[in-house]
Amino acid sequence: MKYLIIGASSGLGRELAYTFAREKHNLVLAARDDRDLQAIKSDLNLKFGVEIRTISIDFSDIEEINKNILSENEVIDNLNGVLFPIGFMFEKDNLQLDIAQINKIIFANFISINYLTSKFLEVFKDKEFSIVSFGSVSGLLGRNLNVNYAASKRALESFFESLAFEKKKNFFIQFYTLGYLDTNLSFGKKIKLPKGNIKKISEVVYKNKNKKFIKTFYPYYWGFIALIIKLLPFKLILFLQNFLK
Repeated sequence: MKYLIIGASSGLGRELAYTFAREKHNLVLAARDDRDLQAIKSDLNLKFGVEIRTISIDFSDIEEINKNILSENEVIDNLNGVLFPIGFMFEKDNLQLDIAQINKIIFANFISINYLTSKFLEVFKDKEFSIVSFGSVSGLLGRNLNVNYAASKRALESFFESLAFEKKKNFFIQFYTLGYLDTNLSFGKKIKLPKGNIKKISEVVYKNKNKKFIKTFYPYYWGFIALIIKLLPFKLILFLQNFLK
């Protein structure tokens, strides 16, 4: 079987590549950094003997997506699923970004995933196919940091909820809203809550790859936090935020 992993050069995407390769699945790995992809490809070939194809691509560019994925038979042929452990943001993602920066964030984190998923629903309408994507707890509530990134992740969650109403029985959908993980992105940061283990979430994703619809949080305790946030009036949340500053 063959899977496409978009955002495979580091963090969760890299760990997913190792998890699926360990189970002897061939892979197509896509990310911006070709050097990292080549290093991962060599290591996976050496350790697991699976077939690896790499694609260096900017997922904020529709032309690159069409050219390097949808128009490439070597990518599409015999594909059994796609995983989207992708995330892009600017260091200062606030309410004052220009339109080019806003577009880049929203396209990479939402539109590209929406677009490819919709295309795959048509291309693979006659075979079993897995689609896995990842949101962020940053999208649980409006904020003054990572504004457009958080908005994109909230939109992505809504889109994947809509997929639950898809009547085609051959599609297996997973969506995970992620909290803090033990990746390079969290190194050096003072995080009070426990971080999730990327190896464990990768194994969970693999185990659930043939389930009809999965939507959950990871680490799982974020489900309780999300419930509390939803139950509290927004004005009270604003008051508490200002009070705790």
